[in-house]
Amino acid sequence: MFTKVISLFRVTAVRLSIIYTLIFGVLAVGIVFYMTGATVNVLREQYQASIDNEVTGLARIYNRGGINSLVRTLDRRARAPGANLYVVTSPQGEIIAGNVPRMQNGIMRKVGWTDRPFKYERFDDESDREHRAIARVLEVPNGMRILVGRDVSEYEGFREVVGRGFKLALGTMVALGLLTWFFVGRGALKRIDQVSKSSQRIMGGDKSERLPITGANDEFDRLSENLNHMLDQINHLDDGVKQMSDNIAHDLKTPITRLRNKAEEAFSLKSKPEEQQDKIADIIDDCDSIVKTFDALLMISRVESGSTVIKLEELKASDILMDVHELYEALVEDKNKLLNLELVLPETLTVMGNRELLSQAVSNLIDNAVKYGGNEITLSGAVGENQLVIKIIDNGEGIAEDDHTRVIERFVRLDKSRSMSGNGLGLSLVKAISEIHKGTFKLANNNPGLIATLKIPLLGQ
Repeated sequence: MFTKVISLFRVTAVRLSIIYTLIFGVLAVGIVFYMTGATVNVLREQYQASIDNEVTGLARIYNRGGINSLVRTLDRRARAPGANLYVVTSPQGEIIAGNVPRMQNGIMRKVGWTDRPFKYERFDDESDREHRAIARVLEVPNGMRILVGRDVSEYEGFREVVGRGFKLALGTMVALGLLTWFFVGRGALKRIDQVSKSSQRIMGGDKSERLPITGANDEFDRLSENLNHMLDQINHLDDGVKQMSDNIAHDLKTPITRLRNKAEEAFSLKSKPEEQQDKIADIIDDCDSIVKTFDALLMISRVESGSTVIKLEELKASDILMDVHELYEALVEDKNKLLNLELVLPETLTVMGNRELLSQAVSNLIDNAVKYGGNEITLSGAVGENQLVIKIIDNGEGIAEDDHTRVIERFVRLDKSRSMSGNGLGLSLVKAISEIHKGTFKLANNNPGLIATLKIPLLGQ
């Protein structure tokens, strides 16, 4: 139990609650003491002013009628209901007149205001209540002393009432604060323990484990949702790395083996320089193909990671498509095929993108259509749903609908395409480029043929 209580203080919410409660408590104590002291001082000043006025009046009576007149006046006033305190003592200190039978020792020894409230007794007071008063002591020429005072039980009682109320309020606040700390801290510790256990299972290799979400939509839930999304992304990337490693091992094993065999054949043709040169040329071509494969992989990784070297700028959509069409038109014609260009968009239409990457994506799609499509290819550009819609349409055999998603993955090559040059990375690169531009890439059937659609948000969308 003690360990759990100690662990509560390690929770930020509990520590902040304690700090705020302490600050509030200190301020509350300061305010209460200030208000109480100020109120008591105001009452004390009023009492002292009242006593001073009465002393001034008694001084005039003494000057007119002497000591006898003064004593008679004090005796008359002492008998009035709610009278102030009046005491007359002999030069030896004995009480000879007044309405106070006894009072605290030493009060009459000093002329002037009493240092602090003093205790006294009243005539015919049968209660056990303690009486206190403040007073001013005067000395007349014959050595007699006169005390004029006022009971201060009223504001002393006010101080006590405020003190009791403050203690009750402070005790209640502390009790509620402790209960709040306990329940809030306990709930926070429980959530943290759940997160800690889930984290340990994740670190232990359980990729399906996720941080708990209670549905309260508090900061713990929001943090868990973000971390779970991060774990999903990490798993996705990890699966991609594993798949890529397997595909690299599978798809590059054959060309590397072929490269080694050709190198051995070239080495054995020392006596036949011309044939040896041909083999070396084939080796160079195979090396170039392998280098292109790794270049494509690096490009995909660079795009997917959001590398800072990829800079986006304002581009005219029609310029990109016209440049790619101009580049590929002659190459397509050499293969006895036709490349059409259909632009249904304003010349001033702009997108925020990278010219090199967008051109690479469209070029890859045209290159695929030239390799695997029919004899007519159409490159079109249009506007739809605040997006630039680029389509590459062919009239070839197409791809089965079940393979539309799979063929976009890295190194995936359908059986009918394995006899042709390529590395199975072209469509993967197009998908990565669409994602870095916050767009989409999809395949659909043209019956016959295939429609490759690349959508890029317009500038400002």
